Amino acid sequence: MTEKIEEEPVIENDDLLGGCEFESTDDIEVPKSLIDQVIGQEHAVEIIKKAATQRRHVMMIGTPGTGKSMLARAMAELLPKEELQDVLVYHNLEDANNPKIRVLPAGKGKEIVTIQKEEARRRAQARNTLLILIIFSIVIYATLVGQFIWGIIAAAMIFMALKYIMPREDMLVPKLLVSNSDKERAPFTDATGAHAGALLGDVRHDPFQSGGLETPSHERVEAGAIHKSHKGVLFIDEINTLRIESQQQLLTALQEKEYAITGQSERSSGAMVKTDPVPCDFIMVAAGNLDAMAGMHPALRSRIKGYGYEIYMRDTMDDTPENRQKLVRFVAQEVKKDGKIPPFDKSAVAEIIREAKRRTGRKNKLSLILRDLGGLVRVAGDIATAEGAKITTAEHVLRAKSMARSVEQQLADQYLEHRRDYKFFKNEGEEIGRVNGLAVIGDSGVMLPILAEVTPTQSKSEGHVIATGMLQDIAKEAVQNVSAIIKKVTGKDISNKDVHIQFIGTYEGVEGDSASISIATAVVSALEDIPVDQRVAMTGSLSVRGDVLPVGGVTHKIEAAVKAGVKTVIIPKANMDDVLIEEKYKDMVKIIPASTIEDVFEHSLRGIKKERFLDKIKNFASVGIGILDIDKPTVS
Repeated sequence: MTEKIEEEPVIENDDLLGGCEFESTDDIEVPKSLIDQVIGQEHAVEIIKKAATQRRHVMMIGTPGTGKSMLARAMAELLPKEELQDVLVYHNLEDANNPKIRVLPAGKGKEIVTIQKEEARRRAQARNTLLILIIFSIVIYATLVGQFIWGIIAAAMIFMALKYIMPREDMLVPKLLVSNSDKERAPFTDATGAHAGALLGDVRHDPFQSGGLETPSHERVEAGAIHKSHKGVLFIDEINTLRIESQQQLLTALQEKEYAITGQSERSSGAMVKTDPVPCDFIMVAAGNLDAMAGMHPALRSRIKGYGYEIYMRDTMDDTPENRQKLVRFVAQEVKKDGKIPPFDKSAVAEIIREAKRRTGRKNKLSLILRDLGGLVRVAGDIATAEGAKITTAEHVLRAKSMARSVEQQLADQYLEHRRDYKFFKNEGEEIGRVNGLAVIGDSGVMLPILAEVTPTQSKSEGHVIATGMLQDIAKEAVQNVSAIIKKVTGKDISNKDVHIQFIGTYEGVEGDSASISIATAVVSALEDIPVDQRVAMTGSLSVRGDVLPVGGVTHKIEAAVKAGVKTVIIPKANMDDVLIEEKYKDMVKIIPASTIEDVFEHSLRGIKKERFLDKIKNFASVGIGILDIDKPTVS
């Protein structure tokens, strides 16, 4: 059952650029406002604008690198600067452990502290002058009456007494706890990973707690992130990593819009100090991955949901000319933001957009994981800079793609090299019960050899399907589904046989069902004694009725097969539009789409028994369930 493969049309750079005309990214205008620089998250931008106007809290959930922190910073830009305030903390003459708080318009706090410090300096200078005059008078008088030693002792005692009794000038000088003077926009505070003291404020420990050597309590008060973000934005990424106690206190601050500062360590002398409530009227932007919601305090999430917005960040956008133009602008933004790399020409920008298509693993989509793409832009620019080039070209980007490989890609390359050295997999000849499966580690594909063997059962009741290789839940279920197909396809009674399936070298474990057609082919080969072509690799899920279902990561899997020396790769027909392999690999591999398990057997099995076996199963394999019309492929 052979299907003709249409060659993928070559996409010209102008098409990739969405019709943009420019010589280099220097010609592209970059918006000054951060909110206008956000790419592909139009729904989030609209919500952030509303939230900034109405002062609503926001929670953003999504894949890292999709622009959550950028949106939070953009929100701070949208808030009015006129509402900013300074916060002063004063010594309390009645209770030193209860410093007083004063709130002033932005800039006024700094003026008051400056004036008070100057006044305290003058007072201290006058006091010290008086002390020196008194001491010299005593010493001179004692010398004149012949009691010099007693004069020195008397002067020292008087000095200590006056030093202890007279009030210290620094106690009267307030501390500028929160300063917003000369700020051009509302404060933005990133409290990601902050401990309780850094988040909620703290009081430093004082090792000298008496004898006139102690530091005034108000001087030891330190503002927390919630106070520094007053009238601005408090951003906390990975919100679920905050301790539950901190989340509860954060909820209190959200509700009351003020929070007193006290020592966070119960063993510190600062634990005795507690200020008056300090204003903290901030907008909180919480962020995280999907698991962040499970680790959040229910009341804190309820507060955000009831008084704000929840946003799920998109990690892809439609591949349209308009969105390609946005990616062109993104490259220009990254070059300008870095400030140390040369501009990109049209070919370099086109290569970045081509990579954005590849990284989605889906047809007609562009990646919105822009932090990773930005990293590629910077590496390509660094290569151009090292060569002294005045412009970054497509050649620099291609070299950057090789240099800026992820840890998973480097691990996959070592995986292939190690298994090639020790012949873990084969790429030539034929063998019964052995199939070259394909898998994905992170964002890189690997070859996954699968072996099958059929033996007489050791159980008196019935045979078993035994799979080894650290299989996870979904992979185990896939094996069970395949076993049902095998029984029906072969028509053999295997109740007196054990079917052993081994995944070779899967030290990290196996999850997903994309090895289903590989398992089926290996077991059928072992049962029917039909060899498998070792020049073929395959990936695909399988329904219990024999339909080959779409999987994820086909581009990376095909490239892994090419690196391993395989000449033919079988993939689900529904995934054909998802294939975006590098140009250098296109002439090195033949890609065969499969709709049913019969298609897989047709292109992978060899030998004289093959045709007889295919004739036996053709009626079963032709049954379909219409799965090929699904728009979004199942990811495994």
